[in-house]
Amino acid sequence: MRDRFQQLSGKTRFVVCRIFLHLAGREVAPLLGVLNQAGQRAIAAEGDLDVLGEELVTLCDHLLEYEPYWQSAANEGDVFWDEGEAGDYVTELFTDSAQRYGSGAELLDSDTEDAETPLILPITQNLVVMITVAYEGEVPTLETDLTNASALRMGLKSIINLHHNEKLRAIQVHFSPAQLGDELTYDELLQHYPELVPL
Repeated sequence: MRDRFQQLSGKTRFVVCRIFLHLAGREVAPLLGVLNQAGQRAIAAEGDLDVLGEELVTLCDHLLEYEPYWQSAANEGDVFWDEGEAGDYVTELFTDSAQRYGSGAELLDSDTEDAETPLILPITQNLVVMITVAYEGEVPTLETDLTNASALRMGLKSIINLHHNEKLRAIQVHFSPAQLGDELTYDELLQHYPELVPL
């Protein structure tokens, strides 16, 4: 009822949502390269939403290609009629996502290791990608439970469409482990991402 009243009064509807996707298998390691490259481009773009959106589209396309490695997922979000409140929630989710990095591996310190010792980077078996977006309007395929593969597939495609339709107002991507050579163990996965539901 409140939703309908706000529509009639002409207020803009803002939605903030966060998707967690856990992928598993040695084959998912190349995604870390994709994520780090996207992060570097995003930093270079200094927050330009068009550039961030293009990087997000690329990431969503890669995640869709990696569907055979999807293991579990979760999502959450809320609807706002005030842009400031939506922005506060985006900040809250950003802080929470950033605190979830769980890396179990220490890289070798070149100062303390013998120069002849080969540098061997462990390949993570687990990768968690967290995507937070804020958008204008209504997207039923994102405003539902995404803990099954079909719904998640539709949700990722909807994010791509939001960029093409210029409806995105905020974009954040976090991932764990944060770099090649770090590992996210199953224990850390349970500790840092308790809301994940098997797909």
